[in-house]
Amino acid sequence: MQVISLNILDLVLVTPGRFSDARGWFSETWNKAALAKAGLEWPEFIQDNHSYSAPRHTLRGLHFQGPPHAQDKLVRCSRGAILDVAVDVRRGSPSFGEYVAVELSAENGSQLFVPKGFLHGFLTLTEECDVQYKCSDHYAPDCDGAVRWDTLGIDWGTDAPILSEKDANAIPFSEFVSPFEYQEPGA
Repeated sequence: MQVISLNILDLVLVTPGRFSDARGWFSETWNKAALAKAGLEWPEFIQDNHSYSAPRHTLRGLHFQGPPHAQDKLVRCSRGAILDVAVDVRRGSPSFGEYVAVELSAENGSQLFVPKGFLHGFLTLTEECDVQYKCSDHYAPDCDGAVRWDTLGIDWGTDAPILSEKDANAIPFSEFVSPFEYQEPGA
């Protein structure tokens, strides 16, 4: 398993190993013991979600689920390819408002860990994309929120993505009041 800490504290890219033969390959996409051995102590995941997007340039996000039902997520793309984006919105964080964008694909097998306190969204780079993610809390509609995709200076690679009504009408980042607070490591 390859583990890469990204340039924003707490964001981690994990690429599980693949065992290949003439038939194809096998991969353990989640193994808590292997992650712990790599020094990653993540929360218990209690819900799995699966998103399917048919057209290329479908954009889902930027979403968050606030306290008391904030969610950590482990995101992967099992068919196609996506640009996965996480934005730090923890008040007091040295990287508040900064983002990381990584390509997740069925081919590369990488997964992005997005902790509580981050906006999350993705853009499909191919047609027929399946995105799966583990969550540390159940969906809570009263804690659900969104920030408009084009108000943070993120280079999505398109100016005209396909959006849901919710995402098209989301508030701009300049009006967003974050419900998340940064905790110093070890605090």
